[in-house]
Formats: sequence, C-alpha cells, structure tokens
Amino acid sequence: MSLEQDVAGRESSADPEFGPWLAGASILIVDDEPGMRNFLVKLLRPRCKRIEEAANAKEASHKVEEHPFDVVILDNIMPGQNGLDWLAEQRASGFFADVILMTAYADLETAIGALRAGAVDFIIKPFRSNQLLNAVSRCLDRSRLQRENDVLRHELHSPGHQSFLRDRLVGSSRAIQSVRETVAKVAPLPTSVLLTGMSGTGKEVVARSLHSLSSRAAKLFVPINCGAIPADMIESELFGHLKGAFTSAGRAREGLFMHAHGGTVFLDEIGDLPFLLQSKLLRVLEDRRVRPVGSEREVPFDARFIFATNADLARRVDEGSFRADLYFRINVVRIALPPLKERGDDVLELASMFMREFSGQLGMPAVAIDEHVRAALRRYDWPGNIRELRNLIERAVILGAFPAVLGNSLERHETGGEGGRQTLADVERRHILAMLRETGGDREEAARRLGISRKTIDRKCASWNV
Repeated sequence: MSLEQDVAGRESSADPEFGPWLAGASILIVDDEPGMRNFLVKLLRPRCKRIEEAANAKEASHKVEEHPFDVVILDNIMPGQNGLDWLAEQRASGFFADVILMTAYADLETAIGALRAGAVDFIIKPFRSNQLLNAVSRCLDRSRLQRENDVLRHELHSPGHQSFLRDRLVGSSRAIQSVRETVAKVAPLPTSVLLTGMSGTGKEVVARSLHSLSSRAAKLFVPINCGAIPADMIESELFGHLKGAFTSAGRAREGLFMHAHGGTVFLDEIGDLPFLLQSKLLRVLEDRRVRPVGSEREVPFDARFIFATNADLARRVDEGSFRADLYFRINVVRIALPPLKERGDDVLELASMFMREFSGQLGMPAVAIDEHVRAALRRYDWPGNIRELRNLIERAVILGAFPAVLGNSLERHETGGEGGRQTLADVERRHILAMLRETGGDREEAARRLGISRKTIDRKCASWNV
C-alpha cells in the first residue's frame, strides 16, 4: 500500500485509537522535502485542529513566533541550519513545545543528540503513518499529563485548597439565580470576567462554571491565588523560566499561564498581585504573549482570564496600590457574589449537601438537621459565608451532633467556650470577625482599623477556616 493510499484510508474515520487530544492539536511540520511535507499534511490535517508547515529552520522560527504549537515534527538534515541545532537554539530561548525528530540515521549518536537538544521522541525514515500518529499521540498525552500534574500540585500546595462544590452553583434563591443567568450569558464569550464578593462566597465555583460552560471546557482550568504565592516566586510561577534564570532554576519550566493555553486562567485575589507584576499582566492581556523569566522572546498563547477579589479595587486605584489601566482592563464584565446571609433558604440546601458529602467521605452517619437547627442556620449572619457553613457541618458529622449552643444562637457558637466562658483567643476571634462583617469582608480595611497587618488577618482566618 502506498503512503497516499494509507492516508486516504484513514481520513474517513476519527482514529480514536490515537487518543482524545489529537483533534484539538496544533502541529508544525518542518522539512525541506515537499513530498514529505505533503504526506504529513494529508495525514494530519483531517485529524488535527491546525497544521502549519515550514521548509527550513528560518521559516520554522517565524512560525513559532506567530503561533503556539503543541507538537513540532522536525527533520534533522536540512539546508542551512539542521534540525537539532535549531531545536537547541529554540530551547535556550524559551520554546517548550514537544518535538518529534525525523531522521534516516538510526545511530546512537543521533539519538543522544536529539535528547540533549530537547526532542522528546524521534522516528526513523521511512515510517508508516500509524508510527507517526502514535508518536504524536504520545507527545500530546505526556504534555497533558505533565500540565495536569503541575496544576494539581499547585492547587494542593495552595492554602485553603478545597474540593467541595467545585463547579456546582447550589441554591435556588433569587440572588444565586441571577448569578446563574449572568454566567450562562457570559460563559460562551471570550470576555474577561471580574468576580467580586466576600471571602467564602463561591467565587472559584463561579469561575469553574464559566469554564465548564465555555468552548474551552476540554482544556485546563488553572486556578492561581495571587496572595498565596511568595512575591519572589510569583513571576516564575506565572510566566515560567529558563534554566539558570535564577539560582534555583535547575531546569527550564513552563509557567502556569502556558499550562492554560486553550483553557482558562483564574486569578484569585487579584488585588494582592505585586504592583511591579501588574504592568506585566496588563501586557499579557493586551498581547496574549508571555515572556519566561530569563528569556528574550515572548511566547504566544491563548487563554481566557477570570479574576476575583474581595477587596475594593476602585479604592486601591485611588490609593495608588493598583494600576488604573489594569483595573479598567479586567473590569469588563463584573459578577457580584452575594453573601450567604442574603441567600435565604440556600443555607439549608447547602447544609444538606455538605451533610451528605461529609457523611460519605468520612464513613460516619449523617446528623439530622431538624427544625430547631434549621431555624438557627437561617438566623445566623455567616461572616465566613459558605466556607464557615461547611466547617460547621464537618464538625457536626465528626462529633455526631450539632454544638449545644446552636440551639440558643449560632452567634454564641462564634465566641466558643462552655456556658459562654471566653478565652483571650475567643475574644480576638470574635472581634476580628465582627470587624470583617463591618467592612463587608475587606481584609485590608479591617486590618487598618484594627491596627494589625493584612497577613495577620489572613493567617487567623485560615486557621479558623473562614
């Protein structure tokens, strides 16, 4: 069977045996032989999202500057610069795409050279179409797994990481229905969204809903808490870095922004982004290009951005701690998340859901939510919002009953201690939470009024699961 016949025979099917990611792949073919390029284009175009071709290293350089590719299929022996030299040069300047080297020479020296230059696979000419498709699929699977692992590792190391709710907007109150309606309208659009509201109101839940309802749902959702990453590491985490860019950079690393290529970036606590990085983020939003730390080149990428904050960004702009141009750039569509106390009987629906989940997770019997408890849940102000409710239900499942003080008032539960006796820690907790309620959840303003640092409030709230 000829190569052309083999290609034609495969064009009529979706080739599920080559993995689920092939259809969305963007691939660059670099080869000086027109016949080989033609064969590869015919083989891959019906199966992939985007196919580009280049006849030499110079053309390939222009292509990778213009568009991000998932895989590059690279010939080694070409006039001018050979494939391995071109690849080594690109790797040194911040090129992270997987590369499959095509070679007619199956010797150990070529294989070692390919690995050193940064190729992840190589294929020996002549080859059959299924060999090439399998190599591409391996690259796509490897890249996808690596990015998913990096994102999951980042989430697990983030303070306050929780798996509850995820992309479920629970509740039937008018307030949450309005949020659902706005999400449904905005989700299919590429527009950036700013989510506002007190801590614990479910901003990440809404962000995940926007992602899952969009055309980007098959790609990664990358959540990033700007306040949880040390200031000296955040640029490298977001943009990536080259080997040797700083003391601990033992290898080149793709940043979280590039992990989200084709998907969604969720920047939580955007108000905590260091001022010097705000201008770099603005440039990313305008140009859709990322410059890894230590690199002279900007890498093109495509992702949707969703931002969240519990701070008053307009006031921070007036104070000079947040860039006005960035504020106007991200504040295109705003969705305000209502506090739990304004959601009526949603608190009961959420409590029932948490009760089922914790009972199943912990392997312990559910605790009855009787009318006495329901009335107390409705009556409480919930300064910690959904996160505080979840914490209460988890504690009830572990103890096998709701706290005794719940019957009198959840407000007394807030002070802690038997019979209303309070320790110094109880008084401190009550006073800080009261100030947070007074400032509408604005931790920066609460810290100013209390005469303590914002980090102190963040640390206290984290220890209280608020």
